[in-house]
Amino acid sequence: MSSEQDNTDLTRRRYDRVAPIYDAIEWMMEWVYRGWRRKLWSTVPSGRVLEVGVGTGKNLEFHADRHQVTGIDLSPRMLERARRRAPEADLREADVQQLPFEDASFDAVCATFVFCSVPDPVRGLEEIHRVLKPGGELLLLEHVLTGSRWLGWMMQKLDWLSVNVWGAHIDRETLANVRAVGFGEVDVTPRLLDVFVEIRATKTDLTHISPVQSTGTK
Repeated sequence: MSSEQDNTDLTRRRYDRVAPIYDAIEWMMEWVYRGWRRKLWSTVPSGRVLEVGVGTGKNLEFHADRHQVTGIDLSPRMLERARRRAPEADLREADVQQLPFEDASFDAVCATFVFCSVPDPVRGLEEIHRVLKPGGELLLLEHVLTGSRWLGWMMQKLDWLSVNVWGAHIDRETLANVRAVGFGEVDVTPRLLDVFVEIRATKTDLTHISPVQSTGTK
């Protein structure tokens, strides 16, 4: 088994294990996150939408009638909890690094606090780029590596602890990765300093650019 598959399996096991208490762990942060989630989903365009990392289903209440949403998650136990919230929703077990959809299948792709835990985030973003229609939008809420010298240094030093305890990287350069995989238009809105950000990107017909990061570590 490859190291990439090992990392993916480890991530699945971590989230399967924490699924029963996941919402309880995050309830304090969710006081802030919920407003950000609502605002993001209010701007998701109409049409067929892919939600990556649906988790326990915290965004399901924000899906509008204009959205035809397919939600995916790597963890079957997280999906079990999401299905309790919305039994009628189209929720599937799938890996963003190997999306089971044809090219140009979706009008928009949305994810909230997901790419901190994707083993190979560049590969995942490439797959999103592939399944988006030309002109389609990617909408993300993420925590990312700050531009502050000292805080950034601290985040990098503590990343190993976050990964081993929680499975999430705190020093990901998600904005650089989004730009690197070929999105032609990228807008960023800070939500809390420059650690939490909203990223909106549009798939254009520009020639695909090779990723700047290929190891999946950032």
